[in-house]
Amino acid sequence: MLKVGLTGGIGSGKTAVSDLFDKLGTPVIDTDIISHELVSHDKSVFKAIIDTFGGDVLDTDNTIDRKKLAGIIFAKEENKRLLEKILHPKIRDAVNEQIQHLNHRTPAPDYLIVVIPLLLETGFSEIIDRILIVMADEDHRIKRVMQRDNRKLDEVQSIIQHQVDDRKRVEYADDIIENNNDINQLQEQVRRLHQKYSKLQR
Repeated sequence: MLKVGLTGGIGSGKTAVSDLFDKLGTPVIDTDIISHELVSHDKSVFKAIIDTFGGDVLDTDNTIDRKKLAGIIFAKEENKRLLEKILHPKIRDAVNEQIQHLNHRTPAPDYLIVVIPLLLETGFSEIIDRILIVMADEDHRIKRVMQRDNRKLDEVQSIIQHQVDDRKRVEYADDIIENNNDINQLQEQVRRLHQKYSKLQR
């Protein structure tokens, strides 16, 4: 079973791409979803985050406010590394568990997509066989994130600056999808890769 790591900068359209693969019947493992579940429901993760970053990350209902937490970790590189140390071992375990589950399906899928937003930054590459990069012009990305997350321009720019730039991503890419607001083109690119990955595994 071929494991394709899907990554790209914030606002590039990773979710749109993974949703299209999902509609084609491809299993999708999304590390962002795993991360959200850990932060919301894993008591040991909750405690570690509070112990590390303090009560300022809590919302009024005593849950972790992801926007506040993001503001803290993108403000300082060391904070980002501290959060990764808490989350990444558990995310890896969850991904490997889901992969093993899919491997035991009959028939096993030809390939799967693992969405890893910070694939190149965090060394998750040992989990996957190929790297698929979703790219979009920075203006499109900024507009999408401001609308989607109700963030200010400077917040989005700060996040982009803390991520690997597209030139570096291209160096590691096995495949590239361009996503500049043409849904028909996006669907066609996904369809072609679906056929390619299915043939590669066979």
